[in-house]
Amino acid sequence: METLNSPSWDAIVIGGGAAGLSAALLLGRARRRTLVVDAGLPRNRFAAHMHGVLGNEGTPPLDLVQRGRAEAAAYGVAFRAGAVAAVREDGDALTVVLEEGAEERTRALVVASGISDELAAVPGLAERWGTSVLHCPYCHGWEVRDRRLAVLASSPASLHQAKMVRQWSGDVVLFSAGLGALDPEDERLLRARGVEIVASPAIEVIGEGTAVAAIRTADGAEIPVDAVFTGGRPVPHDGFLDELRLARAELPSGLGAFLQADAAGKTSHPRIWAAGNVVNPMATVPMAVGAGAMAGAAVNGALVEDDFRLAGEAALSPAAR
Repeated sequence: METLNSPSWDAIVIGGGAAGLSAALLLGRARRRTLVVDAGLPRNRFAAHMHGVLGNEGTPPLDLVQRGRAEAAAYGVAFRAGAVAAVREDGDALTVVLEEGAEERTRALVVASGISDELAAVPGLAERWGTSVLHCPYCHGWEVRDRRLAVLASSPASLHQAKMVRQWSGDVVLFSAGLGALDPEDERLLRARGVEIVASPAIEVIGEGTAVAAIRTADGAEIPVDAVFTGGRPVPHDGFLDELRLARAELPSGLGAFLQADAAGKTSHPRIWAAGNVVNPMATVPMAVGAGAMAGAAVNGALVEDDFRLAGEAALSPAAR
């Protein structure tokens, strides 16, 4: 039930990428007053096309965002450009504080603010991110299949990445310095599958424009390659939640601590859900869409129960008699 002190919004979604828009679409169709706050920096904006996205194979990422915004807006979802500075407890609601200073109150929150990929400080790497420097073989492996592919190790997860990339090409070279000394059995298996191993650290990615021609190593060698796979350190955009001290979980392979959420996206806070890369840095676009839809439906379900609880309390109050 609405009162004079009711929040302006049933739900605020922080982040307007695949996960956030999917949650907003479900909430809009559930007739919830929904606001999307979007900084306009989706993780996949560096890529020209999405792949492995059923019904949208080859679609430019920003085209999907534009269509998603239009679809959600058709159901009354509102949009506001900007970044969030903080989220605060506010009685039986939450207050979302934007960096510009404006505040919005909401009954529930969906965090779908994504991550940034912090790449190794190798010249030529960041400049080609999303074009010839890649991270997901499912997203981009087909486009560089059967070419000479480098895997530039950056964490323990890079060993698995090298094994994965081998599925798309028989000509793979692993720059292993980021892994330290390889376990002899791991090295044996890599070589058994034809993976070349270069132990000298990579110091530069060489090529014209966005193309890659070679990787220069600390010992002065230039190793010819056609594309590079690497993994950046995933940095979640969730600092605005710090004062709420939500539970976190350490991800495997040294990926760091991310918001802990259940299968429906529910966090340790009763009014906050999270979906997409801000929870799972390995999630592809269709995974983020599904997680956003689940979170949106879960939020509406929680609000439905809240509506009945509030109505029941109001019916028992002396003023209602």
